Amino acid sequence: MSWQTYVDDHLMCEVEGAHLSAAAILGLDGSVWAQSSAFPQFNKEEMDNIVKDFDEPGSLAPTGLFLAGAKYMVIQGEPGAVIRGKKGSGGITVKKTAQALVFGLYEEPMTPGQCNMVVEKLGDYLLDQGL
Repeated sequence: MSWQTYVDDHLMCEVEGAHLSAAAILGLDGSVWAQSSAFPQFNKEEMDNIVKDFDEPGSLAPTGLFLAGAKYMVIQGEPGAVIRGKKGSGGITVKKTAQALVFGLYEEPMTPGQCNMVVEKLGDYLLDQGL
């Protein structure tokens, strides 16, 4: 299965009538493995800061998580495993695997819990596969 198939079929899937607004799978070095058409153009510094928060949990909390210049307030996640952020009526979930970062961005009517479920389910599957 291609990485794009994981994004298209497993991240951008319908959940109780709602969909993620954007999704991607990136290497830990920030390289794009696959992404939805609406996934924002990020810069290297933003990706470096996200990766750093997995190594040093809490490092994003004072400044927020930035993706393509958009600021997300960091909310409760799982140190070293999941970062969650909120921005207005939407938000972001990032799940770290052994080799990748799985991103999901959402807007209403999708709920934070639905986004978390979709992103973390795929992340856990990839971890189980050694990826």
